[in-house]
Amino acid sequence: MSFIHTLAAFIVALGILIVVHEYGHYLAARLCGIKVLRFSVGFGRPIARWRSRGGTEWVVAAVPFGGYVKMLDEREGPVEPQELAQAFNRQSVARRFLVVVAGPLFNFVFAIAVYSALFMHGLPEARPVVAAPPAATPAAAAGFRAGDTVKAIDGDPIQTWQEVRWRVLQAVLQHGSLRIEVENQRNHRADLVLDLHGVSDADMEGDVLSRVGLNLYRPPLDPVLGSLVPGSPAETAGLAPGDRITKLDGDQIESWDALVTAVRAHPGQRVTLTVERGGTLRTVEVRPEVVESDGERFGRIGAAPQVPPSHADKMLIRVQYGLFASVAKAVQKTTDIALFSLRMIGKMIVGEVSWRHISGPVTIADYAGQSAQLGWISYVTFLALISISLGVLNLLPIPLLDGGHLMYYVAEIIKGSPVSERAMELGQRVGLALLLVMMAFAFYNDLNRLLSG
Repeated sequence: MSFIHTLAAFIVALGILIVVHEYGHYLAARLCGIKVLRFSVGFGRPIARWRSRGGTEWVVAAVPFGGYVKMLDEREGPVEPQELAQAFNRQSVARRFLVVVAGPLFNFVFAIAVYSALFMHGLPEARPVVAAPPAATPAAAAGFRAGDTVKAIDGDPIQTWQEVRWRVLQAVLQHGSLRIEVENQRNHRADLVLDLHGVSDADMEGDVLSRVGLNLYRPPLDPVLGSLVPGSPAETAGLAPGDRITKLDGDQIESWDALVTAVRAHPGQRVTLTVERGGTLRTVEVRPEVVESDGERFGRIGAAPQVPPSHADKMLIRVQYGLFASVAKAVQKTTDIALFSLRMIGKMIVGEVSWRHISGPVTIADYAGQSAQLGWISYVTFLALISISLGVLNLLPIPLLDGGHLMYYVAEIIKGSPVSERAMELGQRVGLALLLVMMAFAFYNDLNRLLSG
């Protein structure tokens, strides 16, 4: 995807999430009878503004990294006597608490709404069928065999590969074990114990399931191109869907896996492909792009295989639920992701998990572009995930964030009076320092990922 498309996907994502968060503050303030002076999407110089009947000024500003809701407040300027009852600082601590917590809550509500809609729409998901595990991995030690279908984990029914990934990821974080019920290709069932105590936190840097030894089973495919990534080396070289690759640099190619292996072995090196198209053979030169992941350097041309319908029926399942079941599953999914994020943050604080998991705007923009390229379902799923992360982040008890204000209000409830101006000033300095440290880590990680490909 081009830089312009990635930037557009990123800006749209930011705009949606900022509006969702700030509208939570705005709506709660209006319900509590507080006058809202300005609703701003972005910071800095306004590029568009208008005023509603209620007197609120709506602003779209030039710098899109955030937003704010400015309420009537005696601490920020003089207030007319007839409007004192509408000032934020004159409200009870319960109302102020509600206004502040409404922003993060709206982030969670947005995610629940997205997941509910997706569950009702129905999603094609990979069946939880396991490939042959590599030797000396926890999956091999547990006794997994190629073609095993995961039926349940710790007694909970499993339908999709994504559910397997999520449960294993949670167990790795807790250094636990899982009791997994599998069914082999002869319909015989067995209970296996996947011991994850020996999986280190460093293994969470990459594909956790691959490190555990659990890989999705893929039936053998012919070396025929399906979809191509726009702007990829494959498309640039003139390849097209339906092309059959018969040779690479003169070596016979019998399967899609063989093609992938051969391409991966030539990062940044020009290779010659023999292509069968419409019954005729031709040669095409292509230079695989260089990709680096987990210290490994390999080539990629940006093409997916052509999957016959029989394979798709065997490997995919459509997951779809009714209204109430979808909402319940969406609430559970949002809760699980939020709690998992909190556990990850806790482990980063105590040094058990690397700070390299923190992502900055460059990485988020890249994911926004990639998800938009994959289609609207991937893009809105990305929005829901980032919305949950934004909600969790804002609830952290750090001054300058919503969670910092909530911390002050809890202290006010306990001691019976507001926190002193001096304490709040010190808190603001500490909060600013913490945020700057987090931003520094995020930008460093972004730069590191950018330079490493």
